[in-house]
Amino acid sequence: MTHDSDLLIVGGGLNGPALALACAQAGMTSTVIDALSTEARADAGFDGRSYALALASQRLLSAIGIWNKVAEHAQPIRNIVTTDGRPGEGPVLPFAMHFDHGELDEGVMGYILEDRYLRRALLEAIEAEPKITHRPGETVVDQEITPSEARVTLASGDTLTGLVLVGADGRKSGVGLRAGIQRTGWDYGQTALVCAVEHEKPHDGTAHQFFMPHGPLAILPLPGNRSSIVWAETPEAAAHIASLDDAGFLAALRPRFGDFLGEIRLAGKRFSYPLNLTMANHTVKDRLVLIGDAAQGVHPIAGQGFNQGLTDVATLTQVLAEARRRGEDIGSILVLERHRAWRSFDRATLALGMDAVNRLFSNDNPILRVARGIGMGVIDKLPALRRTFIREAAGLSGDVPNLLKGKPA
Repeated sequence: MTHDSDLLIVGGGLNGPALALACAQAGMTSTVIDALSTEARADAGFDGRSYALALASQRLLSAIGIWNKVAEHAQPIRNIVTTDGRPGEGPVLPFAMHFDHGELDEGVMGYILEDRYLRRALLEAIEAEPKITHRPGETVVDQEITPSEARVTLASGDTLTGLVLVGADGRKSGVGLRAGIQRTGWDYGQTALVCAVEHEKPHDGTAHQFFMPHGPLAILPLPGNRSSIVWAETPEAAAHIASLDDAGFLAALRPRFGDFLGEIRLAGKRFSYPLNLTMANHTVKDRLVLIGDAAQGVHPIAGQGFNQGLTDVATLTQVLAEARRRGEDIGSILVLERHRAWRSFDRATLALGMDAVNRLFSNDNPILRVARGIGMGVIDKLPALRRTFIREAAGLSGDVPNLLKGKPA
């Protein structure tokens, strides 16, 4: 039977195009259905949004031909400093964790890369790849799974068929909803305030995670004297801070940010979004698979959300490529179950781990403050344990798929 492509990928953000490119290298065709227009995806304006890429994720981007297009815009993460404290009082420095890239044989722990560069590079790559058909400005209004194919109907009236339907369409995945896949999760009672700042002093490639009673503040180094900010507050406080003008916003940020980088000023736009945990109860069904936030949407602590999505891309591509080489039907539930089994333990432990860390640190309980301070101090003094954390953060632990090693699937 003839199909429009091997994979029908719903979602043109980051994970969808990355999957299409990885599968193209393995000889598979894809149609990427993107609700946004090409013009919206290609917008080159600086808006402050960025991603913390683990070293393994950088290797995947290199393997699919993207890294050489964005490397000049990426900031290496050479150190990570995690501290605990209160707004205006600064961190409790004796109880801090310091992770140095010198303890990692492979080099830096990862990179910070702005959304605008990565999004545009992926767009240009899928437009240039003959095995990928890009359908921008299109939405799926219906889907059907039969024993031989997956079929989607677009708002334009077009019908497309493929062997596998992939939902890379975010936390409220329409692909998952239409398939009857339920989700488990909860709200954190936190809202993230996102922006970028310019500062007087160099950051030296150091990422900071400052835990405060109402939520963490992440300071992520960007090229030059700039940093990306992800700041969690209660919904009420966040709504008030977001309503302030730039001067008022900075006045609220400064006591939390501190003065270690000198004077700061805003660069680019400001955003806010509610924080929650949302996990698809099933990530695969016959001829259907969910990846990225459609599969698991986690707390942004440690910036692992996008890295988890790229791990989905790497495992799914390898499973499909190996099945194709064996002559199997790549849309078979038996094939897709291999991807689910490979990812299930990691996605569950990461989601629950990030949830536990957020609950442990996002409070002002004096007993917990002492306990977590001692815990961070102990980890910081044990090199072997510290290196374990570093390798985990870099995505180098466990059963790593080939693309995350920089190898073909």
